[in-house]
Amino acid sequence: MSVESPPVVSTADGAMTAEAPPRRRNRPLAVVLGLALLAVLAAVPLFVDPFGTNTVSRMLVFALFAMSLDLLVGLTGLPSLGHAAWFGIGAYTAGLVAIHWTAEGVVTVLAAAVAGAVAAAATGWLAVRSGGVFFLMLTLAIGELVHQLAQSLSSVTGGSNGLFGIPSVRIAGTPLTLAGYVYWFVLAVVVLGALCLWLVAASPFGSVLRGIRDNEARMRSLGYSPFRYKYLAFAIAGGFAGLAGGLFAGLVRIVNPSDTGFTTSALLLLAVVLGGAGSLWGPALGAAVVVLVRDTFGPTLDGHGPLLLGLVFVVAVYLLPRGVAGLAGLRRGAPGRRRPREGSS
Repeated sequence: MSVESPPVVSTADGAMTAEAPPRRRNRPLAVVLGLALLAVLAAVPLFVDPFGTNTVSRMLVFALFAMSLDLLVGLTGLPSLGHAAWFGIGAYTAGLVAIHWTAEGVVTVLAAAVAGAVAAAATGWLAVRSGGVFFLMLTLAIGELVHQLAQSLSSVTGGSNGLFGIPSVRIAGTPLTLAGYVYWFVLAVVVLGALCLWLVAASPFGSVLRGIRDNEARMRSLGYSPFRYKYLAFAIAGGFAGLAGGLFAGLVRIVNPSDTGFTTSALLLLAVVLGGAGSLWGPALGAAVVVLVRDTFGPTLDGHGPLLLGLVFVVAVYLLPRGVAGLAGLRRGAPGRRRPREGSS
């Protein structure tokens, strides 16, 4: 895959110099803003009541969940309607491990991540061979199959009653009974997961995924195997979705079949579109908005939370067609090569 050279501009003395890419120029500012946001998030339990702290914890979990889907939608160009299947598998795995083996937080979330990745890899070899509407319908079918299994395997999953009685998360044998301690555990795992996803997106592997998204035929002609890259991306996304599911099980301590169903997948896709696909941080912000509207404003609207979410989505589509993350692109100007100044060659 060819690498585009940076724009060339002329200096005051007529010399030609390469202009730094916008992302590189804005990287120090992004680091400062990221550290400031992390400091604010870390201080949440010190200033917010337990209910509000649990709400922010759910926002963080679904932010990681949305970023895992963005790896497929934004980077690879594979919109999925069954991504909640890996989230639910991770949640059930973490719950069963906590009930029957150990409630150590590190063990449960790692088991959830592995379960999500393995389940995604087991089905991805078929799903990623298709594309467009066929991929969308295949992932929807896979998600519904997992949803039906969660309902029918009542001896394992608890059926429609859900898997309840999940013990509190433990760290080094100490149960985390206070909302603040659970929040800090969730925050630490989400930050590490988000960092790993960012490293994947910023790596040469991520660049190949973007190339496949933009022009799969060209990438194939350059010697790349789109199937292998899409398959690996599908498995990685499933692993991080399972990780988010493991955190969710430890946070709410109950898992329902609805956590694996179409509604959860649709809400997640809404979060990605709302935040801006391909940016990672945009879908995370979109997920926070979805959870805030659904869990905080929804109960006060006599069950009309979905209606409010629909209105938010319609407004966002008309006013922010590229999502919230698109505002950053508008501030920097349209992407692409700048036109040379008059008199420059």
